Amino acid sequence: MNNNKTTSNKNEIPKISNGVNKLFQSRVFKRVTLGVAAFIILLIVFGLGTFVGFRKANFSYRWGENYHQNFAGPRGGFFGDFGGKDFINAHGVIGQIIKIDGSTIIIKGMDNIEKIVLIKNDTIIERLRETLKPADLKVDDTVVVIGQPNDAGQIEAKFIRIMPPQPGMPPGSPSPAAS
Repeated sequence: MNNNKTTSNKNEIPKISNGVNKLFQSRVFKRVTLGVAAFIILLIVFGLGTFVGFRKANFSYRWGENYHQNFAGPRGGFFGDFGGKDFINAHGVIGQIIKIDGSTIIIKGMDNIEKIVLIKNDTIIERLRETLKPADLKVDDTVVVIGQPNDAGQIEAKFIRIMPPQPGMPPGSPSPAAS
């Protein structure tokens, strides 16, 4: 009796492995596997296309938003300045120094508004690639100031760039950018 059971178990094992082998070798299994692989590849290609498209769209959007800064396009962008004239830029000023009083300078901006700029110990002052001291600032210098507003409405300067005089302009004359 033992021999019959052993023989029947041996016969069943090859039947199962033959069935699995037949399943893996069948056309239906190969087609389903190919279909799943194609679907996965399609998803990967779609994901990469979406990623690349998003990056390109983001670059185009940023490029359009910064067109004026990069290429001196229309001031305020192509869609105009929607009421931006009502607000004063509190984080900086471009203009001409009209008064120096210690660590405080008064700058007449391009919009003809005078702004008080405070020079702190950590303020960086540069002309081209040269780092300067506050004492090197002079009345009539054209400057670009980047800073932070304080509670008194003054700009606490973080960075001041002295712009070189325009070619053909006598020293000390007002810059066309400042008027």
